[in-house]
Amino acid sequence: MDILLALGHALQSAFDMFWEVLWPLILGFGLSAIVQALVSHGTLARLLGDASPRSLTLATLFGVASSSCSYAAVALARSLFRKGASFTAAMVFELASTNLVIELGVILIVLLGWPFAASEFVGGIVMVVIIALLFRLTLTPRLVGLAREHAERGALGRMEGHAAMDMSVGGGGSFATRLFSERVLTAVSHLFVMDWASVWLDIVLGFLIAGALAVWVPDSAWQGVFLSGHPTLARIEGPLIGPLVAIVSFVCSVGNVPLAAVLWRGGISFGGVVSFIFADLIVLPVLDIYRRYYGGRVALYLLGTFYVTMALAGYIVEILFGALGLIPTSRAVRAIAEGPTWNYTTALNIVFLGIAAVLVLRFLRTGGPAMLRMMSTPGPDHSAHQGHAMAGMDHDSGGHASQEDATPPTL
Repeated sequence: MDILLALGHALQSAFDMFWEVLWPLILGFGLSAIVQALVSHGTLARLLGDASPRSLTLATLFGVASSSCSYAAVALARSLFRKGASFTAAMVFELASTNLVIELGVILIVLLGWPFAASEFVGGIVMVVIIALLFRLTLTPRLVGLAREHAERGALGRMEGHAAMDMSVGGGGSFATRLFSERVLTAVSHLFVMDWASVWLDIVLGFLIAGALAVWVPDSAWQGVFLSGHPTLARIEGPLIGPLVAIVSFVCSVGNVPLAAVLWRGGISFGGVVSFIFADLIVLPVLDIYRRYYGGRVALYLLGTFYVTMALAGYIVEILFGALGLIPTSRAVRAIAEGPTWNYTTALNIVFLGIAAVLVLRFLRTGGPAMLRMMSTPGPDHSAHQGHAMAGMDHDSGGHASQEDATPPTL
């Protein structure tokens, strides 16, 4: 009976946190889908052939306009690298795709507060600069050659099909005309559902693990691990231990934000929370994909350079936000302490669940399930299938699909 009660309390805690951030998740994924629908992969991918500041800036922007799924980001980075992008630009894209995306910022604001969201965006830019400098100093042509040799073998990871899809919508007309067009609505619905499908497991695991840790691990245990009684030592330890906790958590993408909330309540430093969230690209499953994509030596190189980058970014953010007085003093996390009530959160959840239902219905009526089945299917190009879906969309919306519509349009 005690075990069942403990499980029940953990599940209740997990649900409480999920309910608190449900509408921000839907909003974030919806905004991300709109950006992806309006920005072409191909437009930027052709411009990442070197490690110049211009290429790295474009790689960062490309990451911002992509899905937050860590596995899709890693797969797409390998695809860009195989098509001629520099290894540095491909890795910068990865960092931006998982740390500078809209949905991460929204959920951080609601669950932890705006300083954490601001720290992620500031720290994301800092990481891009640090990794560019580290690669310039340590990345050898031999390592790049090994990475390319293994990449060309086409070993499978996760979300290969999702990474290969480009459903951006181009064409004439003003931005507002395109934004509210039938084609963009369908592209947004497809991207919205497929982004959810790519990260739902990480989100569920993140909330379940966070719920269990919040209920089963006493605050005194966390405070001992994070040296809460020694503020200076805690600030030194936090950015070093944050990525290590992330590595063994197996949770990535936005799924690690609930865990970050538990760690913050437990006493980890501000910089430690930041570096923990950054470290979704070095969790054990992703490291195994690096090994398959680029070989063991390059995987170890990425582990080392990414860890140093994430820890340094945590220190820099801690120092900067501390100097500006922006580090929160309260460690209370309302989503953990309170359950659902009839308030603005519940009202917004109902509204956004309705919006999500509309997008899902559009997805189902415009060939979405067929594309969903291709998400994990390896293959260099799904353009033909995307074209059929887009053509089907035009017919469903009462228009006429032309020959030009049979291929996925780009900006």
